Amino acid sequence: MKIIHTSDWHLGHLLYGFPQDDQQKNMLDQMVELVKEHQPDAFLISGDVYDTTQPSASVQTMLSEALVKIHMAKPDMQIICIAGNHDSGARHMIFHTPWKALGVTMLGGVNKDDDLDGFITKIDGVGYVAAVPFAADRFMPEDIYARISDMIAERNQDENLPVILMGHLAISCDFTGHEQSTEDCIGGLNCITTSVFGDGYDYVALGHIHKQQSVDDRGKVWYSGTPIAVSFDESTPGNDHGVLLVECSSHGSDVKVTPLHVDNPKPLVNIPSVGFGEWKDVLNEFKAFPDDEDAFIRLNVEVDMYLPAGATEEAKAVANSKKCTFCLINSKRKEVKTSDKNDARTSYTTTEFKNLDPIEVAKMYIHEQKGEILDSDIEELFKIVKETKDLNYED
Repeated sequence: MKIIHTSDWHLGHLLYGFPQDDQQKNMLDQMVELVKEHQPDAFLISGDVYDTTQPSASVQTMLSEALVKIHMAKPDMQIICIAGNHDSGARHMIFHTPWKALGVTMLGGVNKDDDLDGFITKIDGVGYVAAVPFAADRFMPEDIYARISDMIAERNQDENLPVILMGHLAISCDFTGHEQSTEDCIGGLNCITTSVFGDGYDYVALGHIHKQQSVDDRGKVWYSGTPIAVSFDESTPGNDHGVLLVECSSHGSDVKVTPLHVDNPKPLVNIPSVGFGEWKDVLNEFKAFPDDEDAFIRLNVEVDMYLPAGATEEAKAVANSKKCTFCLINSKRKEVKTSDKNDARTSYTTTEFKNLDPIEVAKMYIHEQKGEILDSDIEELFKIVKETKDLNYED
């Protein structure tokens, strides 16, 4: 069995107000070429195909046209797409039936009383794919992954075909690129452990985390990451972007996972590429950036208190003579060493404040303004709100 595993396309994403439609269309064209070259049995999209639950008509058209082209690149290939926490599950299911005619399975939601057979796709003579869309914990059937695994095992006794699981969820890992995240909660989703999957799957194709990586000791549970970066924090040295080519000969056999690179014609570039610099040094490095090189630019500046007056205007003036697009100055205050535990900093730059976890902000407010500690029950309610903030309640 050969599959291409991808996720987190975030079609329709705006980068500080700048559309990325051209870059995303280019990315989708590369998906077509990868299918032509590698001829997989299945093409798996593990959620967050859209950036919002209500994508524009043009963005939905972008996806539809891409899926048709991907299908035409290998007409007998199965395409399976699950909803992520940025997607509308109901929107995924609207054209579930007509998509089936093109070998495309769109799966949008999960409820506790669902017939789990609907989440199983068999590719005759090739393998099984268990595809579970994103849902808040309270909607998930108990032990859903193990129960589906058992159902497939009963059917797979004679053929011993490879078994693949798709999911969109958070597992504690390297969450580079995700704001307001901790080891326990990444991108608004509470982390689980790989043990919930059991031993019945040969490969687990995950979405949600934007960094491509394996998250288990056996190398069978993978995040494919974003095909192209959707934030500057993802665009760092060593964080390659693309898809995963996965090959497995039979159930229980070793899995071969090969990263396939996807180019971005207009990459996201940090100046400096790592860390922060003094304003004058950063500005000079920006001036030295090639005039004819297209890119989105973020300047990372360390400040004592505030940026110099007119800094943004200076950066825009530099960009005016170049092909690149200047997006913003990302400022960070220099670390202040103090031995007084009570001398905590109570002011932040805009960037720093945006990166604070909302629950931590609530704790600080209650402690500093009310002299109290956030009640554990209230904290749990905050976590539920974070977990469901991207859900479409019309689903």
